[in-house]
Amino acid sequence: MSVDGRVAIVTGAGNGLGRQHALLLAKNGAKIVVNDLGGGVDGTGQGDAADIVVEEIRDLGGEAVANKASVSDRDGAKSIVEDAVNAFGTVDIVVNNAGILRDKSFKNMTLDEWDIVINVHLNGSAYVTWNAWPIMYAKNYGRVILTSSVSGIFGSFGQANYGAAKMGMLGLMNNLAREGASHNVHTNCLSPGASTRMTASVPGSSIDPDNPDPNNHPGLVSPAVLHMAGEDAPNGRVIQAMGGRFASNVMYSNEPVELGLDAVDLFEDNVEQILDMSAAQPGGNFQSSND
Repeated sequence: MSVDGRVAIVTGAGNGLGRQHALLLAKNGAKIVVNDLGGGVDGTGQGDAADIVVEEIRDLGGEAVANKASVSDRDGAKSIVEDAVNAFGTVDIVVNNAGILRDKSFKNMTLDEWDIVINVHLNGSAYVTWNAWPIMYAKNYGRVILTSSVSGIFGSFGQANYGAAKMGMLGLMNNLAREGASHNVHTNCLSPGASTRMTASVPGSSIDPDNPDPNNHPGLVSPAVLHMAGEDAPNGRVIQAMGGRFASNVMYSNEPVELGLDAVDLFEDNVEQILDMSAAQPGGNFQSSND
């Protein structure tokens, strides 16, 4: 799990999961760019959360700099990578953790509430990674971590915008894992759960983010990030982490049912077999023409 001497960007690292990721990476010798706008969980406002985490890392004897740009702003995302290069000379690790919530049922959600969540989670992760990618690709080393969620992988009521963005992380991972493999740039997804400001904001929650449940502490998620940031990181995998419990999520496919040119006439008669997952295996049976 060696990250000693590596340069890591952690977005949304002013609180919760991101803060814990940054602290654990720093404790293991990584130099950290702590990115955080410092706003609320809905994406509004600004603050000095990044500066506070930088001081924590420095007090531990580590190296860190703060960046307060929004990942959803293209110039802001570029500045995060530029700060890493200016401060430490390169980028080795990108932990895309920044996120917000605008929870509503789909019928009550405005398109602005849709757009802002997609922009921060999915576009923001793409913008930061896109700026770091050429650096990692050119030197044949890089580790990219995207943050997904059970809300996307399995679904959740009232989080269509959030869930769509989080499932989009898997699509981005699947493609980047292939594109970066030949140059030792590995891309993986974290699917976390913890007592944080974000989960505390969900209606009906009794979570106190200032005093998180020790059994659901965000720090219990971060070992998965340390592994995915290290030299022995997998490529194209999803690790689910919550309360010190870890698992993997994998997409499964069943055997195709060959209907050929008679598909229009035969589909309904074969639909039960088409939907039968009893003998499904990991992976896909319909690959792109580029494979």
